[in-house]
Amino acid sequence: MRLRNDPEAHEKLKIFDNYIQNPFEYRGKWHAYFGNNNPIHMEIGSGKGKFIITLAQQNPQINYIAFEKVPTVLLKLVRKIPDGGLKNLAVISEDAKKLCEIFEDGEIDKIYLNFSDPWPKYRHTKRRLTAKPFLNIYERVLKDNSLIEFKTDNRPFFDFSLEELKDSKFIIERFTYDLYNSDLLEGNIATEYEERFHGLGTPINKVIVRLNKK
Repeated sequence: MRLRNDPEAHEKLKIFDNYIQNPFEYRGKWHAYFGNNNPIHMEIGSGKGKFIITLAQQNPQINYIAFEKVPTVLLKLVRKIPDGGLKNLAVISEDAKKLCEIFEDGEIDKIYLNFSDPWPKYRHTKRRLTAKPFLNIYERVLKDNSLIEFKTDNRPFFDFSLEELKDSKFIIERFTYDLYNSDLLEGNIATEYEERFHGLGTPINKVIVRLNKK
């Protein structure tokens, strides 16, 4: 069921400590924002937040950024953050096309893409978060040798992504067409969407790639 849009979502987000109202002012200063030099991992398209909040709780030695374009969805995420907030989690509502305006080159250590919109129509392929224009952006904001982990239940989208990755600076390290029957399942944190579709018997695809800027 589609989430009903809340026209006041942006204003409602402002009361939450983890929400960053103007992320552009922190470009090149994200370690200062977190108050440490710990690695920064980002989930693009964080949805309702189960994945990224669980990671932040389990790994206080890593800083996390929840990046979600739709503020109405992001409200669901911030309301799941425990009372008192999470010091190692920042929450941003912006378009991924603006990542280079928010982060300096090499400022991010890892990116997660979980069940991104597959944009199934051919004329919309450039909107897919694994399309070449977005891979070019990730190449800039990630440190060399950093990882991207991508999961989807949509096989055509996954196959498209593998082809796009072949023509990039990302090296495919491991992938599977059936996550829950593979050795990549160890340590897996399921998103809300993943739990629903795995429960229906839909195979989950996953690929791990490493950036090689050389």
